[in-house]
Amino acid sequence: MNGSAKGMGWGARLLIALVFILLGAGAAVWGLAHYPKAAKTLGIAPATQGTVTPAESPVQAVEPTPPAAPPQTTPADSARIAALEQRLNEVENASQRAEGFAGRADALVVAFAARRAIDRGVALGYLENLLVDRFGAQHQAAIATIVTASRAPVRLNDLTAEYESLGSELKRGGPEESWWSGFRREFGSIVEVHRANRPAMNADARYSRALQRLSTGDVDQALAETMRLPGASRAGDWITKARRYIAAHRALDEVESAALLGGQTATR
Repeated sequence: MNGSAKGMGWGARLLIALVFILLGAGAAVWGLAHYPKAAKTLGIAPATQGTVTPAESPVQAVEPTPPAAPPQTTPADSARIAALEQRLNEVENASQRAEGFAGRADALVVAFAARRAIDRGVALGYLENLLVDRFGAQHQAAIATIVTASRAPVRLNDLTAEYESLGSELKRGGPEESWWSGFRREFGSIVEVHRANRPAMNADARYSRALQRLSTGDVDQALAETMRLPGASRAGDWITKARRYIAAHRALDEVESAALLGGQTATR
């Protein structure tokens, strides 16, 4: 009997141990089913995809910043802005005026230098390109006349000297003049009756006036007097030179007026 009781004692112990094991396993299954974090920590259940806590999110959502309110402009600020704009306009206008004055002075220097070259009877040289550059677009005929005159110069001193040598030829009649016309002309050169407020019309008086006009540089009036002389047909070469001189100086006057008025071209 003692052996039987001892054997039953070990069997009961094993049975009790098995019962406790089953209870522990059941409690563990129940706990894991009701606490998923514990199952994930123990590695029994996989982590649920698509569920990211705010603390684990790598990108934080940024809320848009509301636009800042525009600064308020006071009357004092508006007055300062208006004053600055006015000063900027004044500076811009002053710069434009200064640029215009500089261009006008530059054009005048070129025009005066060209006149000096023509009066001296020398070639224009580099002035020819400057004249074309500044005045050629608006004064083509005048520039062409000046350039042509510089290549065949006519000086006032030469015109005067040649005119003095033509004095006797200019005072006597042409080859087509009759003896009666010649007699009247010669007699009129000795005695002439005219009003006190009118100049003498005889050949000597006209020639003297023309020579005086030449000495003062008034070639235009000298030519007009010469054309009324009886021997004007004998001075064809001098008349041609005088007309070229007059045309060149009229062209120079046109260019100088354009420079004074700021009418030079803008191509520079």
